Amino acid sequence: MKDSPLLSKSKAFALEIIQVCNQIKREQRETILVNQLLRSGTSIGANIREAFYGHSRADFIAKLQIALKECAESEYWLELLLESGYYAQSTPLSHCVELKKLLIASLNTAKAKQGGTAQQI
Repeated sequence: MKDSPLLSKSKAFALEIIQVCNQIKREQRETILVNQLLRSGTSIGANIREAFYGHSRADFIAKLQIALKECAESEYWLELLLESGYYAQSTPLSHCVELKKLLIASLNTAKAKQGGTAQQI
């Protein structure tokens, strides 16, 4: 589990989101969008970590699906912050998209092992 790219990338993303949100709050004083992003961006890794301790494959899949939803929400908030001009660097958005793809691939693998249906991007 320690070597999981999902765990390491989601934690790195959460730390990046914390830095982005703190910077925007200091410079722009935008709080509503930032608070939403902070909540969704940090919960991705929490749900992934929880998935690794699930009591069944179905529980693992359910937690990864929640993480994927939070990732999609984070992507939305990042797009709004970029397009509104509150934040200018697109790197966090790129990392979010990369994490989303990793989550989808992991879900597809887990569902295939369970005999479920694959996700689409």
